[in-house]
Amino acid sequence: MNMTRRGLGLGGLAIAMLAGCGGGPLVRGGPAGESDPGLRPQPNADYDAWVVAFRGRAQAAGITRTTLDSAFAGAGFLPGVVERDRNQTEFTRTLEDYLAIVAPEEKVQFGRGQVATQRDVLARVEDTYGVPPEVIGALWGMESYFGTRRGTINVFSATSTLAWEGRRGTFFEAQLMSALRLLQAGDARASEMVGSWAGAMGHTQMMPDVYETYAVDFDGDGRRHIWGDDPADALASTARFLERRGWRRGQPWGLEVIVPAGYSGPTGRGSDRPVSSWRAAGIVPARGGALPEAGEAALLIPEGPGTPAFLVYHNFEVIRRYNPSTNYALALGYLSGRLAGGGPLVGEFGPDANGLTLEDRKSIQRGLSRRGYDAGTADGVVGDRTEAAISAWQRDQGLPVTGEPSRALLASLS
Repeated sequence: MNMTRRGLGLGGLAIAMLAGCGGGPLVRGGPAGESDPGLRPQPNADYDAWVVAFRGRAQAAGITRTTLDSAFAGAGFLPGVVERDRNQTEFTRTLEDYLAIVAPEEKVQFGRGQVATQRDVLARVEDTYGVPPEVIGALWGMESYFGTRRGTINVFSATSTLAWEGRRGTFFEAQLMSALRLLQAGDARASEMVGSWAGAMGHTQMMPDVYETYAVDFDGDGRRHIWGDDPADALASTARFLERRGWRRGQPWGLEVIVPAGYSGPTGRGSDRPVSSWRAAGIVPARGGALPEAGEAALLIPEGPGTPAFLVYHNFEVIRRYNPSTNYALALGYLSGRLAGGGPLVGEFGPDANGLTLEDRKSIQRGLSRRGYDAGTADGVVGDRTEAAISAWQRDQGLPVTGEPSRALLASLS
């Protein structure tokens, strides 16, 4: 599968592990959690032995046998979470593809309505923690498609599987211990503790240790309840996390900018300099006006010269403390602007290595689907299903089977 059309998506290892972020086509529980055999417990003797040893460590740390029995009843090894841990979309897709997945137009329109339903709660959240409604709304949309896809995977199965697997065993064993502590404290029942393949929970997909430290009872019902239909506690808890991690009230995360042709100055995280320096370099807001004076800023051009560019401030780095993928933080910032009524990007990504634009790739997907070759959602992102559809088409046409989109394929499907 071609995952590097313009290079891998930017970012590093997910600290908060709000894995598979974005809702929409990104799998986080939901129907996939119920139908994918890899996300149902399967026999594994080595995992079972690990659990026995872990139970001893957990009891030594104060977790009761009753709590452990409740947590592990029905829990087990999930091979599918290991696969997902090694293929996180925000780290393996270009920014163009990632935005097409996590912030398509239909999601923007749906999200505006969902955020409107929480207008009063989000206003109180901003008064309390200083984080604007559109930013919390965008994070809500990124993490659970505005509460509609909160996940169905057993948290104890997910975290114990990843702890046993060992690539980040220490991290996930700590998450498992946090989940057990909140179960023992009565914050949730074992049956409620479901979420993503990585153990992230609720409307904003909080990891257990993040919940332990930052969750609040914002609606005053006596529970820090992030799992139910009411998102108030989750939205406020997430805002509290951002505030405690350094969010600066009244300052922007960043904005799209226009970079002069031939610019050869610094770019990337770490290119921070005063706004006056960027102004002197000829960098201007993509939608007009003046560059915000909000401290030093860095210039990001993830896809290279001639593609969308962004000037990002301190609050961009705070977003990255929720999920350290640069793609994730840019997408969240972009979606927040759309939820606030702003338009799509001004800059264009241009053709890919096959000479195809996003709209071209959407046309290919629609053309294949019209002819009975299931190419999946016509989002312009070429994934496994689209490649399988192309391969089937090529095979039936007596062509070399590559699974790759092309200008010739576009013409033949028009």
